[in-house]
Amino acid sequence: MRYLIVGCGRVGSALAKLLDADGHDVTVVDENPNAFKRLGPNFKGHVAVGTGIDYDVLKRAGAAEADGFVAVTNGDNRNIMAALIAQRMFKIKRIVARIYDPPRGQMYRELGVQTVCPTTVGAKLIRDTLMEAPWDPLQSFDFGKLTSLAAFVNKEDAGKRVGEIEDPGRIRIAALRRGTTGVVVATNDMLLEEGDEINAIVAPDAISEFTARFHGATHRAESIA
Repeated sequence: MRYLIVGCGRVGSALAKLLDADGHDVTVVDENPNAFKRLGPNFKGHVAVGTGIDYDVLKRAGAAEADGFVAVTNGDNRNIMAALIAQRMFKIKRIVARIYDPPRGQMYRELGVQTVCPTTVGAKLIRDTLMEAPWDPLQSFDFGKLTSLAAFVNKEDAGKRVGEIEDPGRIRIAALRRGTTGVVVATNDMLLEEGDEINAIVAPDAISEFTARFHGATHRAESIA
């Protein structure tokens, strides 16, 4: 898969290295050439100097051929502008933008741009730790070993049962969202419909298999509830 990441800060560089290690073709865009030092000597992907809200820069970075797009600069406005350019001008299917302002994040999700809000995620983690919640908070998971992925059911898998697309020990479907009915815990005998959003826990050796099946599933740091 080909991924384009705008922003080579701590999050962007870490994500780039993870995707690169998984064998994907990764290109990172940043205005500051020194930022690419964060990628380290083992990074096998590509870099492009420039702003992520410039059509020509994104075209030069390979946006026209990208399967997924991520905007993780320090500014909400820049991330949203970059995401909308990727969506509307380059027709990239899977787009994720980091948004610090929760209400804006919800608004852009309604426009088809998936957003991750560190403000909301961080607040929930602190609350759960502070209240000694009976469940393990998110940071206790080692996402180097297990990854939470979200994907949409395609026509080929519609009509199958959840258990038919799972792989014991490698892929487990945890939750499902259908239309406006909300999120439910997935069961093995639940029938899938085209367009259902599923959340899966995936082992490292099954990530490529899962993303290929669902045409570029994405990491989800937030609950899909």
